Amino acid sequence: MRKGLSIWSPISELERVRREFDRIFDEFFGPISEREFVFMPAIDLYETDTDVVIKAEIPGVKKEDIEITVKDNFVHIKAEKKEEVEEKRENIHRLERFYGKVERVIPLPVDVKSDQAKAEYKDGVLEIKIPKEKVSKETKIKIS
Repeated sequence: MRKGLSIWSPISELERVRREFDRIFDEFFGPISEREFVFMPAIDLYETDTDVVIKAEIPGVKKEDIEITVKDNFVHIKAEKKEEVEEKRENIHRLERFYGKVERVIPLPVDVKSDQAKAEYKDGVLEIKIPKEKVSKETKIKIS
């Protein structure tokens, strides 16, 4: 018996690759229905002469719903943006705003004094200032 040539279809090949990626993603993270989405806020991280400064955009979150932890030269920001409950939900055309958990772990570029960290939240921007640890890395070596 002789087999005929089959026609290659790039669309069906792309679909096969997409299914394979979905399968691998689901094996690693679990199916979409079981996953909880966590929003990672955009940040600016910079140093001044005395401090490490982090600015994180977390709009729509109340300051009492934000938790900041500094440990082992990492800053862990956790928050939750709670959905606004409205009585009337008729004629809704779009719901695009994010509600849920906000979380980010930020490695710091230098040693810091974590017990002296200060934070301020204004207009949806969280600003964290942490004094730098003054560590002298210079060592004098005696010649024997």
